[in-house]
Amino acid sequence: MTQTNPPGADLPEHPDFLWRNPEPKKNYDVVIVGGGGHGLATAHYLVRNHGITNVAVLEKGWLAGGNMARNTTLIRSNYLWDESAAIYEHSLKLWEGLEDDLGYPILFSQRGVLNLAHTEQDVRDSVRRVEANKLNGIDAEWLGPDEVKRICPIINTAEDIRYPVQGATYQPRAGIAKHDYVAWGFGRRVDEAGVDLIQDCEVTGFTVDGDRVTGVRTTRGDIGCGTVALCAAGHTSVLLDQLGVRAPLQSHPLQALVSELLEPVHPTIVMSNAVHVYVSQAHKGELVMGAGVDSYNGYGQRGAFHIIERQMAAAVELFPVFARAHLLRSWAGIVDVTPDASPIVGHTPYENVFVNAGWGTGGFKATPGIGWCFAHTLAHGEPHPYVAPFGLDRFTTGALVDEHGAAAVAH
Repeated sequence: MTQTNPPGADLPEHPDFLWRNPEPKKNYDVVIVGGGGHGLATAHYLVRNHGITNVAVLEKGWLAGGNMARNTTLIRSNYLWDESAAIYEHSLKLWEGLEDDLGYPILFSQRGVLNLAHTEQDVRDSVRRVEANKLNGIDAEWLGPDEVKRICPIINTAEDIRYPVQGATYQPRAGIAKHDYVAWGFGRRVDEAGVDLIQDCEVTGFTVDGDRVTGVRTTRGDIGCGTVALCAAGHTSVLLDQLGVRAPLQSHPLQALVSELLEPVHPTIVMSNAVHVYVSQAHKGELVMGAGVDSYNGYGQRGAFHIIERQMAAAVELFPVFARAHLLRSWAGIVDVTPDASPIVGHTPYENVFVNAGWGTGGFKATPGIGWCFAHTLAHGEPHPYVAPFGLDRFTTGALVDEHGAAAVAH
């Protein structure tokens, strides 16, 4: 009888401390506010691509303890519009080489993603997106119900259910990565390069001189800065308020949950806008499930129970085999959402303050790509071409990038 290892047995052991805990210096060339995935990736590419090492990353809690620790780790690039395809596909290509770049395991598993279609309108929209993806050089296919069943045998494709599966888009290169390992890899790398990762350091205000910010006020003292980069995800609007800048951002709780450990049964990622659930199976065997955002605004990292109830009903409808699986735990992150479901990246009214926010549910998958492009923006004082369409000024010019249909879940 062949002996096989149980799910998760091949995971690396948890490491010892991977970075220092320095005291903040009086001045830095660049101060990054937010020690999550985007802040750490920005620091990495400032060092790697531009040789800028006098950098501090300020985190009010512990490193990567916000949305980076509270997402469902999905990675894909099959967005509709050219502008979105460019930044997300750039990111996916970086994900494919990130383990070698960081010299650290991130457990990137390219298992593909199915986006289900349940109505004739879903089918028309999905086929349109597949063709748009192909024009942008992104791997995408349209599959019928039988092909969906071949890729994910446990999905219910019966014709007499409330939301019958009429087909799906499929991106084979999509996948998942282990979020904490990603953060640790970035943190270790930038610490080795001399970047100061300063935890338990909340920004409470800014020192302003005309149209420039000369320093940030923190719970660990004032810090002088040449350039300020705001990467605080759901709390960006709070920081911008301190500068007197109103941004078109709304912050919502977004819940996720995991089941008990199961044998490998779910070979890909399945998403459904219509029934509002998406499911993958983690490296250790838990089913990881997400839904749409809670409709109210707030910063509490929890959500309403009725979302979980609907999420479970949708999951069991798509996967009857899960009917007896037990819920292990749930959590919520805070997503910042813009009116067109696309991010805000680039200039603010202050000459040396740049913002990276508004990713909604797309933040984790964009991590290396936005790190690369935001570092370029900070180093050159002008947006990288991939993020130039996502400036704050589009809400006055009307040049919106409406990705509601490709954002996968409601927000």
